[in-house]
Amino acid sequence: MKVIRWNPSFTMNWQNEFNRYGERPNGYADTKMGLAVDVFENDNSYVVKASVPGINVEDVEITFEDDVLTIKGEVQNDYEEEEGTFHIRERWFGTFGRRLHFPTYVDADAIEASYENGILTLNVPKVEEAQPKRIEVKTA
Repeated sequence: MKVIRWNPSFTMNWQNEFNRYGERPNGYADTKMGLAVDVFENDNSYVVKASVPGINVEDVEITFEDDVLTIKGEVQNDYEEEEGTFHIRERWFGTFGRRLHFPTYVDADAIEASYENGILTLNVPKVEEAQPKRIEVKTA
């Protein structure tokens, strides 16, 4: 088993690369929520996976401008006040959002989005110049 020492500067640098916005839940309804995402990179693209369970895909807005991908939407309150008294209320409603700044150039016209089982998946392709190039070594 290999032990890796925790390095807070690595965590901070990564978080600075992908700017966050939104607030953590504070236990009150009708709050602005952050959006939980996973972002990973391969040779050709970035892949963003966001958890948006129970949300209609029509209620999610995705934009890309100035190298910033913005995902935002709103969850409607599905209860009427006349329905009864709450004893526990943990499901939130209100607006949510997340902004991600990409450290390399991406092809905004080729971004694709799909939604399945509460997971929004975005494929954000890199432009050709940003993709790694293999350089062949020639021998004499």
